[in-house]
Amino acid sequence: MLSILLIVLPIFALIAAGWGARRTGMLGPHATRELNRFVVFLALPALLFDIVAKARWGAIWQPGFIAAFGLGAGIVLVLTVLLRLRGGRHLADAAVDGLNAGYANTAFIGFPLTAAVLGPAAQTPTLIASILTVCVLFGFALLLIEIGIQTERHPARMAASVARALGTNPLLVAPALGALFLAFGIPVPEPVDKFLTLLGGAASPCALVALGLFIAEKRDGGPAPVGTVALLAAMKLLLQPLVTWLLATQLFHLAPPLAAAAVLLAALPTGTGPFMVAEFYGREAGITARVVLVSTLASLLTITLYLALA
Repeated sequence: MLSILLIVLPIFALIAAGWGARRTGMLGPHATRELNRFVVFLALPALLFDIVAKARWGAIWQPGFIAAFGLGAGIVLVLTVLLRLRGGRHLADAAVDGLNAGYANTAFIGFPLTAAVLGPAAQTPTLIASILTVCVLFGFALLLIEIGIQTERHPARMAASVARALGTNPLLVAPALGALFLAFGIPVPEPVDKFLTLLGGAASPCALVALGLFIAEKRDGGPAPVGTVALLAAMKLLLQPLVTWLLATQLFHLAPPLAAAAVLLAALPTGTGPFMVAEFYGREAGITARVVLVSTLASLLTITLYLALA
């Protein structure tokens, strides 16, 4: 319990720093949006490119693990979207909710937690899970959001509008370019590599500070619906690891170390990616911010229980 607490404590400290900076007036009312745009347009694309371009095919090609973790996250995302659409939610907002339920915090918590619990060998599956989460899952949710916000109803023109929007989205362009470097074995020049490392390193702390800024904002209307936040957090912390466990052990029959890594990564709380997307697209970010906080706090208990059982 203490080791998990020590891992997540810096995350809460960064959120608290953003909250305090806004409440004391150190940062103004436009800071949240501008800092989030910095992450979306500069820092996170640099990080995504860097992750994909530096990956090695031999290390990341683990088909059983990819299928178990990827399908686990995808099933939960799609199920959440369908559930929220049935409740009258707009497709774009339902897609953000789907990310809330399926987007594991593999980058901020995953790497230190798996290293501490499973050892250095778990870093490769964590990298695979990160690529699946921040590229594939992210890309699918962005596709749904772009479809949802399109006002054009002619199928061909709507498809062209969606393709144009996705083709200029830095969160998709960056990993796609990184995949080209990976596929053709192109080395990243050292000055460029250092630039990407410096810029990409700002993505995580800035996203967390932006989350704290958003939470500190005084806004009209009531707080995020407790039932909705609880539902999304439960789907993330309970349903996703359960589905992943079934896929890993009963369908794909992964070796115990890989199965343990898949379930542990699936049990991680919601990352800040959904918040960045909600804020960037001007959707209902209040629910997302609460889900990130609630799931991170509750994961102290759920992950500890999982590790005790495992």
